[in-house]
Amino acid sequence: MKALKFTEINQERQEEYLALLAQTPQISSDYSFVNIWSWAEEYDLTWAWLDGLVWLRQARPFPAYWAPVGNWHGADWLSRLKNVAEQLPFMRVPEVLADLWMAQADDLMSAEDAREHWEYIYDVKKLVDLSGNKLHRKKNLLSQFKKRNVWHYQPIDKHFIDQVLLMQLDWCNWRNCEASAGLAAEDRVIQKVLRSYASLPNLRGGSLVVNEFDMVAFTVAEVLEPDTLVIHFEKGMGGYKGVYQAINQMFLADNQGFALVNREQDLGNEGLRDAKMSYQPLTFLKKYRFNWR
Repeated sequence: MKALKFTEINQERQEEYLALLAQTPQISSDYSFVNIWSWAEEYDLTWAWLDGLVWLRQARPFPAYWAPVGNWHGADWLSRLKNVAEQLPFMRVPEVLADLWMAQADDLMSAEDAREHWEYIYDVKKLVDLSGNKLHRKKNLLSQFKKRNVWHYQPIDKHFIDQVLLMQLDWCNWRNCEASAGLAAEDRVIQKVLRSYASLPNLRGGSLVVNEFDMVAFTVAEVLEPDTLVIHFEKGMGGYKGVYQAINQMFLADNQGFALVNREQDLGNEGLRDAKMSYQPLTFLKKYRFNWR
């Protein structure tokens, strides 16, 4: 195999990348174009194109590969992995590829579960209807938001971006993003995505406005597969009880052409894990870490 030459992730090859992503047997939210492009500077993430696959490499917070993107079933993995120059760990490897590697290259690498990177997959209809005892509290919080506020739901398009950016600024001032490396990085990423909203064709967004003019919540999602949306960002202002339940339910109600919604991983944060579990996921997209033997 030729040497991998890693270069900057750019929008010029967006369509080529999406074509290869569509051939990938199991599509994780990590590998959506918006995700790898928007977080590239934060992870120092680069890509290398070789023989029908896109390889990804991060330099921060430590050097590692991500899973290659493309037709996994058409690759001789034992040969390809033997020729990888740097024996760095592989992160965020989806279950289908992990099974292939364990079958074909078990002598080279060992796998371990990466529970913090499992992605939460939900039934859109269930999150719109919020029926049943397990989702009763969510439905009650949604009702409280509706009763206490004069509100309307507004889809996000390129003409609405300045208002979303202003709300993100207000949200960051409220949460003191500058004091948190994680929130500051996320803020940079959100601004990057919003400022390029018109040139990222698979984006969908929605917002909640109260008292005619005050935006109090927004969500930004991407079409991951023909039947699946992935939620990248979801923000709600303080002082509006039920605002997160409201933006989640109303955005999905406005996008019922999709059967599933991927709400990404919890990164090992127990509070975030509890919140994601409380919405009763339909299933998980499991991922693994591979280390060289």
